[in-house]
Amino acid sequence: MALMRRQSLVKFDAPLCETIIETPKPQGGEVLVRIERCGLCHSDLHIQDGYADLGGGKRLDTTKGMTLPFTLGHEIAGVVDEVGPDAPKELIGTRKAVFPWIGCGTCRDCLAGDENLCTRNRFLGVAIDGGFASHVLVPDAKYLLDYDPLPINQAATLMCSGATAYGALKRLVDRPRQRNLLLIGLGGVGMMGLSLARSMFQQPISVADINPAARETALSNGASVAYDPADPDVAKRIMKEFGGFDAIVDFAGSEKSMNFAVSTVARGGKIVVSGLIGGNFNLPMVQWIYKRMSIEGFMTCTLAEAKELMAMARAGKIAPTPMREEPMADVQKWIDELRAGRVVGRVMLTN
Repeated sequence: MALMRRQSLVKFDAPLCETIIETPKPQGGEVLVRIERCGLCHSDLHIQDGYADLGGGKRLDTTKGMTLPFTLGHEIAGVVDEVGPDAPKELIGTRKAVFPWIGCGTCRDCLAGDENLCTRNRFLGVAIDGGFASHVLVPDAKYLLDYDPLPINQAATLMCSGATAYGALKRLVDRPRQRNLLLIGLGGVGMMGLSLARSMFQQPISVADINPAARETALSNGASVAYDPADPDVAKRIMKEFGGFDAIVDFAGSEKSMNFAVSTVARGGKIVVSGLIGGNFNLPMVQWIYKRMSIEGFMTCTLAEAKELMAMARAGKIAPTPMREEPMADVQKWIDELRAGRVVGRVMLTN
């Protein structure tokens, strides 16, 4: 009997624990992937907590429908170990990145290709067991992407930090004015966003983060200017100097980051929010209309967009982002480090 090791969520708001079960047998078109890498994402922390912060002391319960023990982790790459009877046998032994944003397959959004919007989704590591384990069961082979000749760490991170950053930035490429771009929040997704923006945009790319080490890393990775949003006069200086930013992506998603975004967006500009730190954000209606600003929420991309992103990366158009490899068994240690804000770039967990 083959056994599968998992770093499991056994209680909300508590450390992960190792659990061992019999390795699942793929049925139908399912595919069993032996995990070689899984990235640690900030959203994993929110799922572990069991709630999202709505601000004002209010919380959104995210535990409903989840059965414990549960396996987090959604930035997955590995080797196909076994396939169900309806999946291609030639997949066995191939190395693949796994697209995790899987829908139900039958609703209106899924049929339109927007599985990332599905309310009955099967997101790996969010709705069904994910990648903090020795193996993961993928519902269909169509969610496996070739990544050669990319390094495996880069391939895995493209499936979440890459997919999120690419989708968010893509919602800014059709803007009529393309004078400048600001990226707020330089965690794993923000750093990936910087790398992607250098390929997708011609204008200078500015960044903002309260962490000096993150700002320095961004400047050494192609950012033109790095701002400290905690500086009380920085927004006024930006508006006085050049009138603000036409395009902004908020990769933090907190009350403070959004206040900074709104205070530095140009008239007619657009803010895309993809961070999930949480809290509450208020904006006077007059200011919204006076600035003629647009604000769009975004989380993850479609399978088609993930394929576009992978093709860009395989063509050498995306510079690698800062990463560090750590043992899968140490995942809780690195969750604690990420929660404390002591991680720059992405932690890649290895089996």
